[in-house]
Amino acid sequence: MKYLPLAARVCLALIFLKAGINHLMGFSDFADMLGQRLPLGSLLAAATITFQLLGSLSLLLGYKTKIGALLLVLFLIPASLMFHNFVADPTQINSFLKNLGLIGGLLMVIDAGAGAVSLDRALKH
Repeated sequence: MKYLPLAARVCLALIFLKAGINHLMGFSDFADMLGQRLPLGSLLAAATITFQLLGSLSLLLGYKTKIGALLLVLFLIPASLMFHNFVADPTQINSFLKNLGLIGGLLMVIDAGAGAVSLDRALKH
């Protein structure tokens, strides 16, 4: 059971790590896409990538895990409301609910911490 929180953190982190790397590799296109919908596209793109990469690495390593999970929640809430607005576009309901599930998992990490197999625990002892 001591590896269960590690498995959960890895599962949660992978989607954000992949997205952050993809956004970084295609920064110009990502910033342009954001800029079409919101002001300061490049700044928002940089902030998004930073939150995704720092948050996912925090979860993977179990280092400052609660802060990393909070970064991801702070990214997911506005992203879900702006880009997966199922009221305006009913086809977005699954993406919105997926993000809601991710937020739920991240809130559990914020509450419970990283678990036994983590840098947070190793540095505490």
